[in-house]
Amino acid sequence: MSSDITTVVKRYIETWNIVDGDERRAAIEELFTENVEYADPNVHIEGWAALDAYIAETQKQLPGSVFALVSEVSTHHDLGRFSWQVGPAGGAPLAVGHDFIALENGRVRRLYGFFS
Repeated sequence: MSSDITTVVKRYIETWNIVDGDERRAAIEELFTENVEYADPNVHIEGWAALDAYIAETQKQLPGSVFALVSEVSTHHDLGRFSWQVGPAGGAPLAVGHDFIALENGRVRRLYGFFS
């Protein structure tokens, strides 16, 4: 199961880097359950549309920034924990986070993010 969760986490990080709205929405619908719950210090949202809008807004606030996985993915059962960063490609990170993910039938059902 851990390699499956690791693959999901990598695809999750990649989703934050998709700027084309149609492509991003298709990735969200494939990767997340329809009733996905997402929470970080800025929001607590549910559903594909809300998540898509939040990612789009974050991209507008951080133009040209790239999200990257910066840790191994720790897993057990259908749960994962990992760290990421966002910033200009090749530059210093603007933000670092630590997320916890819960899968349901191989898709993201819940994700809780913490910023450092």
